[in-house]
Amino acid sequence: QLVESGGGSVQAGGALTLSCAASGNIDRRCMGWFRQAPGKEREGVAVMGRDGRTIYADSVKGRFTISGDNAKNTVYLQMNSLKSEDTALYFCAAATSVCNWPPALSAYPYWGQGTQVTVS
Repeated sequence: QLVESGGGSVQAGGALTLSCAASGNIDRRCMGWFRQAPGKEREGVAVMGRDGRTIYADSVKGRFTISGDNAKNTVYLQMNSLKSEDTALYFCAAATSVCNWPPALSAYPYWGQGTQVTVS
């Protein structure tokens, strides 16, 4: 089970940190953050492998950071310099295979319920 938290409303230029708490016996080889804006397809934002390797979408490079705390079974997405185009429903997901880019949604069998991020 994956549970996201930390979404909210923020002004452009602001920052938010999303958290994704994982529970259950899942072989989480790759953890990813995705987002879906109204009327758009779900897209990958950032992924992190078990070895700590990270990959980011070009649109968030230099602004977002994905990280994890193994002791807490939690993955984070630090979002800085937020823009209006970052407004979306953000999901975390877990894959049992290694990370690839662009991430295929079908490779992630485990999803959280999503947390809304609104940038105005």
